[in-house]
Amino acid sequence: MMHRAKPLQEIYSAEYLPPTLTVDLSLFEVQNDKLCVLLHKRPGEPFQGQWALPGGYVARGETTLQALQKKIQRKTGIDVHALRYLEQSQVFDVVARDPRGHAVSVAYIAANYETETPFNADEVAFFPVDDLPELAYDHQHIIDFGRGVLIDKINSTNLIRAFLSDLFTMSDLQSAYEAVLGHLLDKRNFQKKFFRLNQIIDTGKLRHNTNSRPAKLYKFKTKTIDPLINDLD
Repeated sequence: MMHRAKPLQEIYSAEYLPPTLTVDLSLFEVQNDKLCVLLHKRPGEPFQGQWALPGGYVARGETTLQALQKKIQRKTGIDVHALRYLEQSQVFDVVARDPRGHAVSVAYIAANYETETPFNADEVAFFPVDDLPELAYDHQHIIDFGRGVLIDKINSTNLIRAFLSDLFTMSDLQSAYEAVLGHLLDKRNFQKKFFRLNQIIDTGKLRHNTNSRPAKLYKFKTKTIDPLINDLD
């Protein structure tokens, strides 16, 4: 004889009520040779008027990815499925992170090259990660963690391609690495190491610059995020 499973509300006492589940997105881009992250201004309390990562509550019956898609689309106009890179990165569960009560956040990180979504700059904008305004909740910590994930990824995969156009120069490539890493790289050593990875091909095309010699244009061999045979670092 089969027995009907009891609803969770009947199983849990008040002491064991589950916390609220939320999602947050750290969407990174390289703009003007700086690593930037997308923020939105909170319209209401708590932290009204402060900048925060876009995200929100996970409704009953939703996966965290479904909730992320809905919240980010509504708050920024971005379709997360169209991003070049999207990955669940970490769970943040410090009890006091939300003044309204215990809320656990499932954080995602993403990267995209020059999203074309027109933002209302008063409500949604990219900020350099090294020059952020005061943020709501624990979002500074979430962003710092996300950057650490990016650094690990670009040293062990070809994720850097998510920050570049389809055709790029070696200068573009090095600038993207420097933006994510947060420090300058020696040009000769960088190019020597990267060519050894055998990730890119010379397209035979040139970018003609007004004040300098034409630069070779390269592209990645694949359009997927793949592990590197040897770490760049």
